[in-house]
Amino acid sequence: MTSLHTTPAWILRRPPTCTIGATSSARSFVQLLDPHRAPQVGGQRMTHVFHHISVMRDDVVALFRDVPSGVVIDGTLGGGGHAGALLAARDDVAVLGVDRDASARFAASEHLKSFGDRVHIVAGTFGELTEIVTSAAEWIAGRPIVGVLLDLGVSSPQLDDPERGFSFRHEAVLDMRMDASSGETAAQLIERIDVLELRDELRQNGEGRFATAIARSLKASLPSTTSELVAAVESAVPPSARRRGHVAARTFQALRILVNRENDELRDALPAASAVLTVGGVMVILSYHSGEDRVTKEFFANQATGGCSCPPALGCVCGALPRFRVLRNSAVLPGEAEVNSNPRARSARLRAAWKVRA
Repeated sequence: MTSLHTTPAWILRRPPTCTIGATSSARSFVQLLDPHRAPQVGGQRMTHVFHHISVMRDDVVALFRDVPSGVVIDGTLGGGGHAGALLAARDDVAVLGVDRDASARFAASEHLKSFGDRVHIVAGTFGELTEIVTSAAEWIAGRPIVGVLLDLGVSSPQLDDPERGFSFRHEAVLDMRMDASSGETAAQLIERIDVLELRDELRQNGEGRFATAIARSLKASLPSTTSELVAAVESAVPPSARRRGHVAARTFQALRILVNRENDELRDALPAASAVLTVGGVMVILSYHSGEDRVTKEFFANQATGGCSCPPALGCVCGALPRFRVLRNSAVLPGEAEVNSNPRARSARLRAAWKVRA
């Protein structure tokens, strides 16, 4: 990927006070975060260290290097790795950081505090992008939205925190919520939905021929812990049919996606990002499984043609105008050196598109 450097057009000149938190909204997705103490959930202070290696960081920064001055929305802020690298590279850019995970927001506020009020962090999901931009209008102060970054999936700190229930490697309550303060847990979801819906969700999010057997096993056993979920999957998949890797890995992934409505959030976020982005701005999406990458690819392809459905052999006769210029048809993959140093980057797929004047 070619990295192009430009001289900043202007520099933000505000007092260096980092803003974390908070504008009011009719919905409760934006919550104030005190940056001076660790967040609490359920009355207990979170002490798990949020350390995450940002995937394809240099590639991401390069894609934002030539956007106009303004605001970049990091819709999956995490510990602030991508945001920090972007802010360091562009002193004429500010970041509106969004994350539903309180521990991530706390970690990001600490990591990014040296950038002062070039950073504004709110609680929420990227599917609520339109509402978040509206609620942060005073901080945005008329500056254009020049970028949207979505680093999808679950972060290393979330996987490694045994209390979250994301991983088959740790014994834990079967939770899987990225926002542990709201919504139903994976255990509650399994109990609520019927076996056919569960089968379909497993199938759409990675499980193949054994989706039906696994769904039946989960409904029969109603697991409440990660080890019980593993046992339910193992009882449904014969040893001779198990593929490389952990037998329950794709079931864990499918349930996490379902619990957090990740595919629905992405489908809501992409058109919202398209609407708020200024001409010349860039949308960058990092995906980690085929389902979310397919949603992104199809959306970008539609935007690149302006929604044209004319037969390719005849050319466009409907008058549709392209709304985005896509980086390339295939996804960009992490380099070998990055995968060797960070094996969790192996499944990453990066896609990018620039908004053009229709």
